[in-house]
Amino acid sequence: MDAQSYTTALAELRAVRDDIKKAQTALARLEAQRDKQIALLAGYDKAKAERIAPAAGLSLAEIVVLAPALAPDNLAADQPATPAPAQGTTAAHDSPGDDPYPPAAQAPTAMPPTPSAPVQEASSASPLPAEAPSLPAQQQAGAPADPGAPRTLPSIPQSEAGQGWFTHTANLVSKRPNFTQQARPTVFLDTDTGLLVHRNQTHRLDLGAGTAAEILTAVFHTIPEGVERIYITAGDPWHRDADRYPYLRDAVTAWLNAPTPGWRTDTGRGKDRMAGHFAHPRHPVARYQREDADQHVEIRSVGEWFDVDGDDPATVRDAFVLLWQALRRHWSDAVVMGSPSQTGRDLWTRTIPARGQHAEGYPVLSEELRGLLHATAGQGRTELITPPQVPDQLPQLVEYDRTFAYAKHTWKSPVGTPCRVTSHTFASWSEKEQTKALFGCGHWQVRVTVPDAWQHVGILPAPAPGERAWHYPHTPGTTFTTWAGGPEIHTALSNPIQPWKVEILDGILWEDGKPLDDWAKKLKETWTNLTAQAHFQGDAQQARAAHLASRAVRAILLYGIGSFAQRPRMVTGTTPRTLERDIPADAEIIGFDDERITWQRPTGFSRDPNAHPEWAAAIWSGARAALLTQRHRDDNTYAGALYTEPGSVVAFRTDAVYLTSVQNWPYHHQPGDYLLKGHLAGPLAAPGSEEDLLALRDAGRTALAASHKEA
Repeated sequence: MDAQSYTTALAELRAVRDDIKKAQTALARLEAQRDKQIALLAGYDKAKAERIAPAAGLSLAEIVVLAPALAPDNLAADQPATPAPAQGTTAAHDSPGDDPYPPAAQAPTAMPPTPSAPVQEASSASPLPAEAPSLPAQQQAGAPADPGAPRTLPSIPQSEAGQGWFTHTANLVSKRPNFTQQARPTVFLDTDTGLLVHRNQTHRLDLGAGTAAEILTAVFHTIPEGVERIYITAGDPWHRDADRYPYLRDAVTAWLNAPTPGWRTDTGRGKDRMAGHFAHPRHPVARYQREDADQHVEIRSVGEWFDVDGDDPATVRDAFVLLWQALRRHWSDAVVMGSPSQTGRDLWTRTIPARGQHAEGYPVLSEELRGLLHATAGQGRTELITPPQVPDQLPQLVEYDRTFAYAKHTWKSPVGTPCRVTSHTFASWSEKEQTKALFGCGHWQVRVTVPDAWQHVGILPAPAPGERAWHYPHTPGTTFTTWAGGPEIHTALSNPIQPWKVEILDGILWEDGKPLDDWAKKLKETWTNLTAQAHFQGDAQQARAAHLASRAVRAILLYGIGSFAQRPRMVTGTTPRTLERDIPADAEIIGFDDERITWQRPTGFSRDPNAHPEWAAAIWSGARAALLTQRHRDDNTYAGALYTEPGSVVAFRTDAVYLTSVQNWPYHHQPGDYLLKGHLAGPLAAPGSEEDLLALRDAGRTALAASHKEA
């Protein structure tokens, strides 16, 4: 073979690779659809693995892995029997050596970033820990995981190495800032109509095809003194060529990386050092810097803050003005930054005490504990319950949404150096000490058994097949091992129906503190004031602006809490096809076109001084528990899914629960209250997918709004 033949063969090999990538993507989509269908069939009480296996083209063993409840009786009979402890007790697991869920190995050291040739990078949150004590040994060694196999959550090593996790990262502390955040000149642009609002002026621009280069040219021609932030209020220009790409993210990446004469990708500056593009499929961030001047600008979606429903750029501008004015009543140096998460975290740092306890700041946990929390502390509960757990025909669908829900759970958070509570230690405590610990700020590894007579929804999250998937076992007699926060474990032990069996295997316990209380109270007051302004404002446009501003406050708190979780970073980059050899060796190719290859690679945890996943985990746990049971002290009553009839819960979606009946739950416009948000009369076919549920949800909200207008 000569050099020319070698080059030709390489080109042919790349074409085969591209075809394989497309085929693998299509196959993965079909397999996910098949597995979803199997899970649906497994919910039928007379389902048999022997009938489903040939229909799915899988072996009996593969069906059982996907749906353990379908295991044949003779297979279950071969398992050794273990006596079931009395229900409703909190027992300790005293024999780590007998644990069928052995602790995972210590987390491997994160790889340092690999420099690459002409690459534009975007930092984003990874769905998987880049360095996680959660991965089994074969996955740490690089072996592919079985996507259908249930995940095993990590444990804390039993050796002294595990005790070494219970510390803080050296020289990494959340401190009150000693500088004033600078506001950035901002414009609001509708790329559908070309309307641009700058301060009190409105302009109409010719944006051509809506590329980043055309937007920058038009804006800076109209505003010669320059701006630093361009909010896109409508139009989503990064989706203009979506039909040409298999995935929305590929279209966004192509738009971000298209040529911008006179500009290059921003490399960051100052204390708010944000560099590179952020390739989110719906809310990307494009960051540019002039090649011949120290001028920086970013193009962002206003959808990060709130949903715009036909609002013009002037109304959106007014919403941001009202937001800034309302925040200034509580923070004299408040600045609305680019995103809700940036703004929320900046405002929080300005509530860190200047004197007294915690004046020196809040230390950041060890990387190992942060990795453990990332792998074992899920966020909102998202679950669709299908027949036969609910009727095939629903009498109605009623949506209750918890207003400003996370603000209800910020009054207490973990602080200080955590301590480990082993099963032996927990068992040695008195009942009073155990109860106090479970009511405190803790994160617990537990073995759970669903009561034999249980007929309602699941209570505790368990790892499901998938990278970050969770489900909520509810089948009587089911036993599983998981991690959960104190609020959920307390709900399992003291729910209004029947106590669950919970065994403490291990735990992390902190002191109780209030690091978020002042921040959250100020945001709640801001939200209350803007909500009232939206309700009583006589001018329709200003009322709408106040409503949008109140939604922005909600986003500040919601995404601010999420930013504390500080997941491991995944760097996304593009490389020209002619420089394919420069792609980092540990990168995964996630897209390509005729000119560029898009890849991603994990870079582990950054040294973020405001990384506090223990706070986010505690709030998420409290919010999930409140979906099941929540006491209203002023009304001396309870609300939540466990106070409904069995079989009446259709779905959970983070802060909302969908039911087949109307509830008489109190609503006083306070954070955490259940608001009736949608009501659709039946009979209705039970939703079989998330798309079906969202369609019914939208119809229910429309129907409820129409009934209010008629009233």
